[in-house]
Amino acid sequence: MNSQWKILVVDDELIMRESMAAWLMEDGYLVETAESGHEAIELVKNNQFAICFIDLKMPGIDGIEAMMEILKIQPEISAIIITAYATVDTAITAMKEGAQEYIVKPCNPQEISILVQRIIKIKTLERENQLLRKRLLKQYDFHDIISKNQKMAEIFDLIKDITNLPSTVLIQGESGTGKEMIARAIHQAGSRREAPFIAVSCAALAETLLESELFGHEKGAFTGATDRKPGKFELASGGTLFLDEIGDITPKLQIELLRVLQERTFYRVGGSEEVKVDVRVIAATNKNLQEATYKGDFREDLFYRLNVINIQIPPLRDRREDIPLLANHFIERIALELGKNVTGISNNAIKCLIDRDWPGNIRELENAIERAIVSCRETVLAAESFAFLIPQDEDRTSWSLPGNMTLSAIERLAIESTLKRCDGNIKETATVLGIDRSTLYDKIKRYGIKR
Repeated sequence: MNSQWKILVVDDELIMRESMAAWLMEDGYLVETAESGHEAIELVKNNQFAICFIDLKMPGIDGIEAMMEILKIQPEISAIIITAYATVDTAITAMKEGAQEYIVKPCNPQEISILVQRIIKIKTLERENQLLRKRLLKQYDFHDIISKNQKMAEIFDLIKDITNLPSTVLIQGESGTGKEMIARAIHQAGSRREAPFIAVSCAALAETLLESELFGHEKGAFTGATDRKPGKFELASGGTLFLDEIGDITPKLQIELLRVLQERTFYRVGGSEEVKVDVRVIAATNKNLQEATYKGDFREDLFYRLNVINIQIPPLRDRREDIPLLANHFIERIALELGKNVTGISNNAIKCLIDRDWPGNIRELENAIERAIVSCRETVLAAESFAFLIPQDEDRTSWSLPGNMTLSAIERLAIESTLKRCDGNIKETATVLGIDRSTLYDKIKRYGIKR
């Protein structure tokens, strides 16, 4: 229903203000009016508006200044500048500062009605998409892991079965697939969730430092050991210890870890007192540990001790149906963190992401979304937002012009093909072609192009 959308009309001329308000109310919209930029700004502070019509020339602050302040308060408002003094310069300035449209007095009620219908239709779709995204994310969210992939669903079912077991878990998968998130899900879903979850990267430290990090040390155990320090096994007592990149530990530490897993006891570095702990161990690796045991790089008995329950996480290229879900999830979170007004992603951009193999998996996708948001000047990420993902040599495609074509015909062809590629989205098409929207509208009209 139109009554759910509120429109603000700002004009210092009473007749113009009331006429436009009457036209819009006839179409069923809720309408507020203001006779100055200052009054409009105060209204926007206390009301939610979908569209704001602003006269360019007004006493006090002009329409563009008022629009800029309004968009600071409510960036999602569609601002439309109205003027009786149309020039190319003012149109360009208005568009650059955030105006969605620029119309010239005298205003035609039918044109206003069509323009508002088009904007409201887009806003309705955006709102429906946001609600759908939230429902989908909730439906496919398992302890902050988002997926609708069948293999991932099987992993979620397995996690539910093993959460309260003391058995050791080995999580295997490529870098960036979310192994730690799976480990945290196992911890959070079980009876140990109130106890600590401690994560250690086994590849980040040298052997002596990792030994002290895991088992702690006594005072005087080595130079700089001025006090007794508990290790991660003690700190994780009652909870879960996550050993990431377990395939990188040295043979000496493999022996010590095997003893802890078998006996549930260990000695601090430099200590003689046996320490007993109740810790569930979850290990992860991006290496093929079974192959490492054949080569003698990893102890076979430790491998079997770790591999009581095995979870293999599929790479992102094998769960491409998750890419739209993950992309929208990252956009929502990262845009909020960065304070950027990016609310969605175009279908063409999603297609670009789905077509990519993502060797760095989910971590690479997340980084790509963040980079695109940082450089995005629109509210929706377009395919061009991810141009950095395409190496220059891959981006060069051979293309030859059809013969006997005029420059105008070539321009028309370029506009038609880009419009089609962008699903008729004017803003995205203008961005791809490197022109502003008003220029694109003029060319569409001139060439009689159907949208």
